Parts: sequence; structure tokens; C-alpha cells
Amino acid sequence: MVSEALKDALRAVSSGLQIPTIIILIALIVIAVLMLGSVIAEFISERKALRVSIPELIDGIQGKNMSEMKNIILSSNLLKRQKKACEMLIDRIKYPDNTREALARQLLADEESRFNRITKITDIVARVAPMFGLMGTLIPLGPGLIALGQGDTKTLSDSLLIAFDTTVAGLVSGAVSYVISGIRKSWYEQYVIGLETIFEAILEEQARERKLMYRKLQEQGKIKSRG
Repeated sequence: MVSEALKDALRAVSSGLQIPTIIILIALIVIAVLMLGSVIAEFISERKALRVSIPELIDGIQGKNMSEMKNIILSSNLLKRQKKACEMLIDRIKYPDNTREALARQLLADEESRFNRITKITDIVARVAPMFGLMGTLIPLGPGLIALGQGDTKTLSDSLLIAFDTTVAGLVSGAVSYVISGIRKSWYEQYVIGLETIFEAILEEQARERKLMYRKLQEQGKIKSRG
């Protein structure tokens, strides 16, 4: 009696999870479709328009003062976020060297954090969608097997149809999300590496200009030379 009650309870829990599983799978499919649309829009609006050679950009800012460097960067085809980060670093030339380097690291960390938040959605969908697809496959098989023993082919066919549909839904949404995550991660890695390279060039030019400013102040007698 106890074992039968436990079996019935377990079967009731399993059957009760069927509708929530289907709802979650539909939600995951919607998310995957929205993410697919967003990555296409991102490619058209940003990736396709991003036509900048980092070496050429660095060559262009070599030997320039901060105002000229800012104009070159703002007129380039960098992303708006990258331009804003570079501008923020350029405007902090009066900061000590260690502070500017720390600021550059913080700006890079902010970009990486932003990119991680974007890819985290599709990473989660890519992991959980096949799991819910498997749940949606196994849950209706119980009633299907019972119907098979009773000769109820209609219930069996309905159960198998649900099992196949949920399997396909889970695999498709997971596969699409996995591909989107891979594409975006490759893009964002290039963005971060390119921005880091530009930051290094800016810091070097700032150090050079600070030395020139220091020498001018020494020549004007406003500060005393060391040693």
C-alpha cells in the first residue's frame, strides 16, 4: 500500500511537471528567437559598420597631443562605447601613471562585464534547453506506456508526439543559443583586445606628453629639476 501510494505520488508529480515544462520550452524558444534577431541587428548596426584597423589607428595617434588624439579616435569607426572609454582615459592625463593604468583596467573590466551579461542569457538557454527537452520527452512516456499496455493507441500516439515535439524544441533552442554565444564571444574578444591595445598606446602617449610638460615647466622655472 505504501509503495503504491509513493508510486502514485511520484507519477502525479511527474505528470504535473508536463505543462510547466512545455511552457518553459516555449519561453526558451522565444528567447532564442529574440537573441537571434538581436545578433543579426547587432551585426548590421555595429559589426558590419566596424571597419577600423587597430594598427593604422595607433599609427595615427603616435606623436599627437591629447586634443589631436581625441579627435582622431572620435572620428574613427570604433564603437561608440569604445570611443567613450578612450575619451575618458585621454581626459585623465593629469592623473598619476598608476591611477591611469588602474582606470584603463577598470574600463576594460566594465566592457568585459557588459559583454558577459549579454552572452550569459544564451549560455543559460544553451545549457538548460536540452534538459527541459529531455524532461518533456520522458514525462509523457509514462502515460504512453500505460496506454500501450491497455491497447489505447490514440493516447500512445499523443504521448509520443509530445515527446518528439519537446525534444526538437529543446535541441533547436539550445543549438541556436549555443551558436549565438559562440559568435558573440568571438566578436567581444576582438573588441576587448582591440580596446586594450588602444589603451596601451594612449597611456604611452600620455606618458610622453607628461614628460614634455614637465620639461617645459622646468625651463620656465616653475618647478625645480630633480637631482
